[in-house]
Amino acid sequence: MGSGDEVVEIDSLERGLLSVPGSGSREDTETETEAEDETVLYTASFEEMEEKFVKYQTAQWITYSLLLVLAWGIGFFMLLYLPVRRYILRKDIRSRKLYLTPKSIVYKVTRPVAFPCFGVLKKEKHVVLASVADVVIEQGYLQSHFGVYSLRIESAGVRRPPSDDVQIQGIGNPSAFRKAVLTRLSYMKNEASSRQLSTVEDIPNLRSNPAASLISPSKSLRHDAFSNTGDLLLQKLEEVGSSVKRVQTLIEEKRSQISESIN
Repeated sequence: MGSGDEVVEIDSLERGLLSVPGSGSREDTETETEAEDETVLYTASFEEMEEKFVKYQTAQWITYSLLLVLAWGIGFFMLLYLPVRRYILRKDIRSRKLYLTPKSIVYKVTRPVAFPCFGVLKKEKHVVLASVADVVIEQGYLQSHFGVYSLRIESAGVRRPPSDDVQIQGIGNPSAFRKAVLTRLSYMKNEASSRQLSTVEDIPNLRSNPAASLISPSKSLRHDAFSNTGDLLLQKLEEVGSSVKRVQTLIEEKRSQISESIN
């Protein structure tokens, strides 16, 4: 893949590009504060994988370049472009930010364009946790040689091509990030199921208790009304009965007086 002199020359050119005024150091390329309104549950790291990632991408670039040299000769220009390519890769991985919030997975990156003098490209991706089906860790043959992993976030629902999924290379300790995402998803599912159970339990209470509280007073009111009406009727009947007895007594007295006067 090249002699020792070529590697030394590439490294010196790369250091020259990285030391260009205004390029900034590692601390200067840190992205701004992650989610001001959201709590960051877990933050992935890329710093420890910088050298491995750059070496992996460099080996891949040189392989393609040598193949194209044999084919059309374009690979020669690709080899001349290699120092710029390595500079872009370093700026890329140093700017990457991947973190987990209570509701989403956020991925941010700022990379120079093919010719860094023309500016940078900013990319920010938010993946809603509710739409995440799984987090897949992948490693090809060349990646395994350099110890580089790829992280792929699969979306739930209708199966789409793998190219539509969010794919991130060069993440350090991808298993820890996958575990954090799956743990958060499990917590969200348990929370949703507990809310559904509490809602189902509250519905019968809402249906039964207010009805009982409304029915029982009405029954008591009707019972009181009936009892008061019955007492009034009995009282009236007693009064009528006593009046009838008095009338009968007067009639009998009149009859006795008339019978005595006739005799």
